Order: sequence, then C-alpha cells, then structure tokens
Amino acid sequence: MGIDKMDKNSIEQALRGVIHPVSERDIVSLEMVEDIKIEEGKVRFKLVFPSPDALSGSIKKSCEQAIRDAFPGEDFKVSIMELVRERKIKKRVTVELGQESIAHVGHIIAIASGKGGVGKSTVAVNLAIALAKLGYRVGLTDADVYGPSVPKMTDTETEKPLVDDSSGKEMIIPIEKYGVKWMSIGYFAKPDQPLIWRGPMASNALKQMVLQVQWGELDFLLIDLPPGTGDVHISVVQDLPLSGAIVVSTPQDVALADVEKGVNMFRSKDINKPILGIVENMSWFTPAELPNNKYYIFGKDGCKEMAKKFDIPLLGQIPLIQSIRECGDEGKPIALLDREDSKSFHKLASKIVAILE
Repeated sequence: MGIDKMDKNSIEQALRGVIHPVSERDIVSLEMVEDIKIEEGKVRFKLVFPSPDALSGSIKKSCEQAIRDAFPGEDFKVSIMELVRERKIKKRVTVELGQESIAHVGHIIAIASGKGGVGKSTVAVNLAIALAKLGYRVGLTDADVYGPSVPKMTDTETEKPLVDDSSGKEMIIPIEKYGVKWMSIGYFAKPDQPLIWRGPMASNALKQMVLQVQWGELDFLLIDLPPGTGDVHISVVQDLPLSGAIVVSTPQDVALADVEKGVNMFRSKDINKPILGIVENMSWFTPAELPNNKYYIFGKDGCKEMAKKFDIPLLGQIPLIQSIRECGDEGKPIALLDREDSKSFHKLASKIVAILE
C-alpha cells in the first residue's frame, strides 16, 4: 500500500494493532485516538489518556511503528500529540464518628501478606509511587507496627512529623516525599529501638496511624498491614471502610499456604471485605548480565494457580531483581524510574486503577 492510499481509515486500521498492555484492548476501541489527519507528507493524530500513564512513551512508539509497518518504504513523518484528560477518583468512603480524617479519601486499600519476608512493603511503597506518577493523590500508612520499614525505604528516617492541634484535636501531619504522603510508627521510634506491643496496644497504634493523620484529599490511601492474620489485622480491617485488599506472596508452597489464610480472613463473615487480587513477588530471578533469562528459584506460577483456586485476579508478577532491592535500601524506590526493571510496578498501578474506576 503506497502513501497515496493513506487515509483516515487505513491509519485507524493500523492503530487497531496497538494493544494497551494493561487493558489488553486496542487503543482505537479504547477511544484513545482522535483527530487523524494526513497532510503534506505527515500523519497527525491525538493520543488521549484518561490519566497520566507510565506506559505512554512505549505506546506512542508502538503507534508510529504500526503506521510505518502499514506503509513500508514510504517517506512520511508521524506527529502524535499526547493528551491527558484526567479522571480523578470521585468515590468517597463512608465514614463513622472518629473517622473524619479519611472522609476525603477515594479508596482505601489494604496490602496484606500471610507471612513475613515476601516483600509486601516493597510492593506497597512502589505501588504508592507508581500511582502518584499516574497523577493520583496518594497516601500510605506503614501499619506494620512490629517492623516498620517505610522510613528506610523512602529515606525519611530522620523526619519527625509535626502535629496540628488547631481543630482542638491533635492531628499528625504526614511526611511528603516522591509525591506521596507517608505515615509510619517508625517516625516515632529510634531506628534501633525494638517495638514491643501487646495485641490491644498494637491495634490502637495501628488505628492511630490511619485515623489521627491529616490526610486531606486523597484518591488512594494504602495501608501496609503487618504480616499474618491475627487479632491486630481483624480489629483494623473490620473497622475501616476498605475498597479492597491486595494479598502479596511469593510462589513457593510455604508462602502460598499462608495466602489461603489471608484470603479466608478477608472473606470471613465478620470482615467480608473484597479482595482486589494477588501480587506474586519474586516470581523469577533475572541477573543484570542476563536480562532475558528467568530462573524460577521459588517455584513457577504458584500465585497464578492460587488466584484460579479462589477466583480472584492475579494482578501482577514482580521479578526478583537486584536493582529493586538496591533502590529500596537506598531510599529511592525503583518505581521512581522509567526503565525496564520498574515496569511491573507501573503496570500494577494501572491495573488497580482500572479495577476501581
């Protein structure tokens, strides 16, 4: 097909071959393509996103490649105008007396794991940053009162939250960094100080990290729960108006056994909160010097099978990559970057938005 045969329909047909990796639909049917024009050897059109999209750059490249593949050997330019028509989360949680601090939060999401050591906080922190990079207003409370890790992972260990008592009630002002509002019990303890709490004390401290914080207007508030499924978790998730929970696990059998406990906890009669899906962390190991290789150290597709068993989505598979660990240790989470080893968190964020919008 020569350039003289190029018209709006042929361009649109070529762009139907460009699939958005999160929605898994073509960009034309998603109504992302507008105002196609062909003039003076140039193809112009608008690529419209409903919110800032971390994948916009790669989608634009795919669009240009699709058009050039449809007209091989022809000399023309492609001009793509990227537009964002933001749709902020409009839903507001229904609050009870004493929950006024979360009255202007769109969605509250609990990040849980059946056991420790599966990278739950790594997923929570990077998801928060990825959502913020999509243009949403995000807060995260580090509710792991026994082992708070958010201060270390965000390089805010030396920060001390201020307190606002202008309303007659002391409200904690969260730390803001990387476009996210952070709160953690770790801000009120020395890094080397062990936190020893009995059940009721832990529950009260956890609730304080959510309900006594001046969150303001948020689209998403993530709650990084302690690992496990004890009384602390039940007392908190029972009382908060959650939009849903995300369960994090590795694919190994010992972790998956605890996933079942976590799923059953959220689905129990007393709690009955929706589960948005499972995130499989450390799905495979990929060494930096062999970026195309995958080594399934902890087993393969364990969470995929678990998701099928409980009829819930597998939201994403996060590889075990050295750079993810290094960035977390340096206090600069990998989701801040736009590169190959951060894509899994950006895709996860886009999928969560698609589920809740």
